[in-house]
Formats: sequence, structure tokens, C-alpha cells
Amino acid sequence: MRARVVVPAALLLRLAACKPPANAPPPRSTLVVGLDVSGSFRQTPYFNEALDFAALYIYAHLHGSGKLRQVTDIFVGTMGGERTGQAKTFHPIQDLTEKSPEEIAASLRTWFPETDPITDFNGFFERLSVHIRRQNLVLAPLNVVMFTDGLPDFPGAGRLTPEARFGKVDMSPLEFLSRSVAVRVLYVRPTVAQSWERLVKRKRVRIWTQDAQTMQGWRRHEIPGAPLEQQDSLLSWMDKIVDFRVRRGKII
Repeated sequence: MRARVVVPAALLLRLAACKPPANAPPPRSTLVVGLDVSGSFRQTPYFNEALDFAALYIYAHLHGSGKLRQVTDIFVGTMGGERTGQAKTFHPIQDLTEKSPEEIAASLRTWFPETDPITDFNGFFERLSVHIRRQNLVLAPLNVVMFTDGLPDFPGAGRLTPEARFGKVDMSPLEFLSRSVAVRVLYVRPTVAQSWERLVKRKRVRIWTQDAQTMQGWRRHEIPGAPLEQQDSLLSWMDKIVDFRVRRGKII
């Protein structure tokens, strides 16, 4: 009888030793938000709504609201510019702390008032990779969330087939930044979402897409005027619709 009591007790002690203290900081993880400020997306009815949702999403992950992962680093930038490969600023987490969702949304509109003529995903991925390495954030789980119409833009892109156009999207700079890299492409058309899932080449990077009509559903779960921490339905929607745990490989 005594032996049967001692063994479980030893296991319990071992499990307790592995459990982090209640006041321990969250594990390191990085959220990068990319905003498409090109004319093709800015002129759609989804652009301003996307900024409002992006602000709520950033705030929720900044504070670990509901079941969402609390991230330790956040960077916000744009995808595109006057020319391909143009370097742009990534705003760090320090520019977002102590702000409400409404203040974050106002900051996004203030930071990125310009309308870029092109959407340069390859340049965005390359700059993101350099930034992550410089900040010594390699190996921390990386979640890249892009609010965009999803159409790669470069000279002659409009004359290419979807296979050729999306085949030029280069995700290689992200492949070995972490053991877990997810790229989420939000507010795209269903055909564009399918092209990202099936035609964009990658090995370790996981891709998740949501079309614009699905993304508009977050409004139905919002309680106007209520603090985000009390909006269980909206937080659950974010977790299930946007932060879906997608497996590696292409969606068939």
C-alpha cells in the first residue's frame, strides 16, 4: 500500500516542478502585422473595417485576452511602396502598450496615411526576416498576419496566369526563422485565398486564409462599448476563425 502511495506523490512533485509559477512571464512569441495600404485594397469597403479589427486583434494578443496567446513582441508595418524592395518602418510593441483598441486604430491610421502604388509581399517577407534576426527573435514562434486583398503586384503581374503570379511569392526568408511560422492572409477574395493555399511555394511555413465576407463576421460578435476582456464571443471568434491551428502543407 505504501509503495502505491509514494509513486503518485513523486509524479505529482515532478509535474509541479515543471509547471511555471503563476506570475511567470509568457513564453516568447512574436506577432507581425502587415497592412496593405495600396490603392487596390484601400479603395475597397473592407479597408477601414480591417484596421478596426487589426487594432482589436493586436490589443487582444498584447494582453492575452480570452484564450488568445499573449505575445512578447509585436511589430506593425506595411507591404509595398513606391517600388519593389523599398524599406519601411516596423513599429515595435513599445508603440502599442498602454493604448486602448481605439487608440491603436487611430495610431494605425496616423502611421500609414500613404497609398502605396504596389503590394510587395516578397519585400515585406525579406525585411521582416532581417528585422527578426536583428532583434534576436529567431526560434520564437512567429505569427504573421496580413490584412490585404492578397494580390501580388509587380511589373507585368496582370498579364501572368495565377500559377505564374502566385508562384513568384517567395517565402524562403521565413522558412527557418522559427520552428513554428504561420502566415495568415485576411480579407482576400475566395479565389485569391485558394491561390495562396495552393500555388504559393513553401516547405515549413503554414498558411491560413480567410476571405473578406467571413472576416466581416466579427462585427456580429462585438458588444459595442464593452471592454474587449469581457467580449467572450468576439475573442472566441478570433481564436477559431483567425488563429486556427493550421497544419503544415498545402490545403487541397
